[in-house]
Amino acid sequence: MAAETRTPPSAWIDAGLLALAAGGPDAVRVEALAKALGVTKGGFYGHFADRGALIEEMLATWERMSTGLLFESVEREGGDARAKIRRAGLLASDRLLPIDLAIRDWARRDPEVAERLRRVDNQRMDYLRSLMREIFADEDEVEARCLLAFSLLIGKHFMAADHGARSRDEVTELAGKLILGGPGHDG
Repeated sequence: MAAETRTPPSAWIDAGLLALAAGGPDAVRVEALAKALGVTKGGFYGHFADRGALIEEMLATWERMSTGLLFESVEREGGDARAKIRRAGLLASDRLLPIDLAIRDWARRDPEVAERLRRVDNQRMDYLRSLMREIFADEDEVEARCLLAFSLLIGKHFMAADHGARSRDEVTELAGKLILGGPGHDG
């Protein structure tokens, strides 16, 4: 007789993060996650005391993915500071953005989530500052460029404006070049 295969906690967490990204915190329901995973909800309680415990693990996982794991991935690939900043922005957009946007919305209504978001954003800004200091010497300029870069990463997803003959991606690339300076730009 084969041993019973249990759905690992990471599968519940991943399914919870997908549900959060798609529908906010109210979409993270044990029955819905079990259905999405194709299992019964009984296995859930072998890993988590309740929905609140799952939510805490989801937020902790998002925090690790958004900070330490993201920074390690960027550093592992190497390159100069501009390349690292671009890579961090791409990785954050590709992997984390839907979850990030859901958490930002949730943080507007939940002080504990807001505090976790503040901690994550502060770590991201600290990392961005460390890279910007490799490019720019003036601390005021570093801070302003970090704010612009971070605002671009998050804010472009809330805009509905057209950009004439240019695509959003083209304008984002131009904005990134302006923020990072380099050949053909002041900085």
